[in-house]
Amino acid sequence: MADRHRVGAAGLPGAAGGRRGGDVDRGRAARGGRGAARAAVERGVAVTPRVAVVQFPGVNCEAETVRALERAGLAAEVWRWTRPAAGLAAFQGYVLPGGFSYQDRVRAGALAAKDPMMEVLAAEAARGKPVLGICNGAQVLVEAGLVPGAGRVEVALARNRAAGWTGYHARWVYVRVEPSACVFARTLAPGAVIPLPVAHGEGRFTSREPGRLLALARAGQAPFRYATVRGTLARGFPDNPNGADAGVAGLCNPAGNVLALMPHPERALDLGALARGVGGPWADARDRWADGGGAADAPGPGLAIFEGLRRHLEGA
Repeated sequence: MADRHRVGAAGLPGAAGGRRGGDVDRGRAARGGRGAARAAVERGVAVTPRVAVVQFPGVNCEAETVRALERAGLAAEVWRWTRPAAGLAAFQGYVLPGGFSYQDRVRAGALAAKDPMMEVLAAEAARGKPVLGICNGAQVLVEAGLVPGAGRVEVALARNRAAGWTGYHARWVYVRVEPSACVFARTLAPGAVIPLPVAHGEGRFTSREPGRLLALARAGQAPFRYATVRGTLARGFPDNPNGADAGVAGLCNPAGNVLALMPHPERALDLGALARGVGGPWADARDRWADGGGAADAPGPGLAIFEGLRRHLEGA
C-alpha cells in the first residue's frame, strides 16, 4: 500500500513530511519485529507482517483495532486470553486495544499487567518488536513497567482531574507530534497537529517524582502531547482533557518500539468520523470531502499511526 496519508507539519494527508527532525537511532527496535519481513523481501517473497490484537477479558475494542491494522495493510488476528500465551511470539507486532480489562479492578490495567501474556510481550518488546497500547492497553503497559521502559513502574495513569471534577470524560482532542524515536509516529512530522477522540476515566499521566513527565518529554519519550487546534501545547481543560503532567497523551520507551497512547486512533480512521465540533485543517478537509461527496472511507488522522507500524515492520 502506498503511503498516501503521510502527514506533514500541517497535520494533513499529502503534506510533505520529509525526514523527521530530532530522530535518534532506533537501534534495538530496528532489529526487532521487522527483521522477518525485511528478510523475506530480500528473498523476493511478498509477506504481510502479522500483528496480534491482544484481548484480555473485558477488552471491547478489538474489532475496530483489527480493522485499523488491516486498513494500514497489515494482517491482524485477535489473540484472546484463553489461548496459550507462548503463541504470541510468532507475531511481528502487538496492539493492546481499549476496554475494561478484568473490569478495571484494583486499578485500570493492573490485573492484565500480571497476565501471562504480558510476560511474552515484555520479552518480545525487549527483542525490539513493536507494541502499541491504546487507552486501557496503555494502562496495561504502564502497570507492567514497559513504559517508560526502566523495567519497573515509574509513572501512573491516574484518575482524570480538572477544575471542579474528576472521572470519566469523552471528547475529541488535538495532539501535537513531538520529535521522538517512536516507530508509530514515523509517518508524522514533528509539529503536526491531529485530532483524536479520548474516552477514559483514568488517563492522567503522572508520577510521584515532580517534573518526571516533563523530563521524559524533553528526552523524546512523549511523541504525542495534548495541544490546541493551532498547535500550542495545552495548558488546561478542555485541551488537556485529563490533567496529564506536561500534557502527555502518549509515552514511549527509549527505543521507541513500545507506545502507551490514551487517545483512540482506531476511532479516527475515516475522514467522515470527525465530529462536527472538530476544527482546524482536518475539519476543513472533512468539509471539502462532505461537500464533494467523497468516499466514506477517505483516510482520517488516526490511520497514520498504524501506517507507521506497517512501514516499520516492512523496513521502509
